[in-house]
Amino acid sequence: MSGKRYAVGGALLMAALALPPVLRWMESSMIGVMLGQVPLLVVAGWLFGFALPRRFAQLLSRWNENGLPGLLVAISVLSFWILPRSVDASLNEPLMRLAKWMMPPLLTGMPLSLSWKRLHPIARGVVHANVISMLVVMGWLYLAVPARVCNSYLLSQQNALGRMMIALSLVLAAFWSLRLFVAGTANEPETR
Repeated sequence: MSGKRYAVGGALLMAALALPPVLRWMESSMIGVMLGQVPLLVVAGWLFGFALPRRFAQLLSRWNENGLPGLLVAISVLSFWILPRSVDASLNEPLMRLAKWMMPPLLTGMPLSLSWKRLHPIARGVVHANVISMLVVMGWLYLAVPARVCNSYLLSQQNALGRMMIALSLVLAAFWSLRLFVAGTANEPETR
């Protein structure tokens, strides 16, 4: 796929997320924001990363030779956006709302798209394990805390998000584990 198509895909995804009915629906629940809107903004940034002109991508590759610097930027920004305080602020403060629309695509999705193939397979596995463990821990916290951690949402939505995060961690663990076994057998040399 050409870079232009990736750029159009990212722009269409962000435009769809900005439509008032979609925006209201996504922001009406914690699940919508944390497991819908923010990850889709990251996907839009991932697509934009593939659309970068080759010359610019080569310039960025000088500081991102093994993929770790881009990964660290992406993880740092994403860690900020999973905090309940950040979610609250993005719903109530215009500057934080703008930051939510700019930071995940530009500082998480794009660095990930530029870094992922450069990462060593073991580093990718560490990222997968970290995502799974982070979802489990955050899900458990959202279920275990008796008070609301996000003032914009009810305790029932917090509990639903906790259950959804734990379920998602199980699905991702099964999917990534299955891929390891399937990829391992498909790429083995044939015996004669």
